[in-house]
Amino acid sequence: MTLLGGRQSVQFGTTTIDYELTYSERKTLAIHVYPDGSVVVDAPMGSSFEAVEAKVKKRGGWILRQQRQFETYAAPNPLQKQYVSGESYRYLGRQYRLKVMADAVERVSLSRGYLTVSVQDTADKAHIQKLITAWYRQQAKRVFAERLKVCYPRVEPYGLTYPEVSIRQMKARWGSCTADGKIILNLILIHVPKHLIDYVILHELCHLKEHNHGTAFYGLLARVLPDWEAQRRQLNQAELR
Repeated sequence: MTLLGGRQSVQFGTTTIDYELTYSERKTLAIHVYPDGSVVVDAPMGSSFEAVEAKVKKRGGWILRQQRQFETYAAPNPLQKQYVSGESYRYLGRQYRLKVMADAVERVSLSRGYLTVSVQDTADKAHIQKLITAWYRQQAKRVFAERLKVCYPRVEPYGLTYPEVSIRQMKARWGSCTADGKIILNLILIHVPKHLIDYVILHELCHLKEHNHGTAFYGLLARVLPDWEAQRRQLNQAELR
């Protein structure tokens, strides 16, 4: 989770490199290339755009090599599945095996280590995907609301009003917040344990009061979640497949 700086692009030879610029409390600039080919540049707070652009140009060759490497194999992730029995799915930190069954009544259920999808046509992978995604979104809506209710009392003494929560699928961020006080959570968070969902919610709640990653923000985060650094490490290392 970082403070969004916006979508940018830079010309490297004959190739345009698009990237998302973010800022955080760090001493050096970092460039991340993700399996879907997206590029995120995490720059220290206060970095000039010219300095960021120069660093991206300097690393242009490496960025393109990383993108080409990812293109040579299918990088598994929770949103790219074959939707066949035996695949692994995660829900709240636990791993489940997919079981696709033919049934006149379509439904998705979770029990005894299996995520079971009952569907009329077991060969219709697109429809199976639709059912699973809808189930995850339904669970996320319920769980995220539950966790916000648990987390909010920690920040209430600092004058924050109870926020609205929306859910999106995001490539590079676990969560974000808007200027009008809404929290946006990544749907993929439904794959991780509840205490890590709490970390993201508390992080974003703190941003509703402190809008950047300055000293005041981290001071507030440490008061409401003293072990936030350990939680962040766990989240960044979370197995989502």
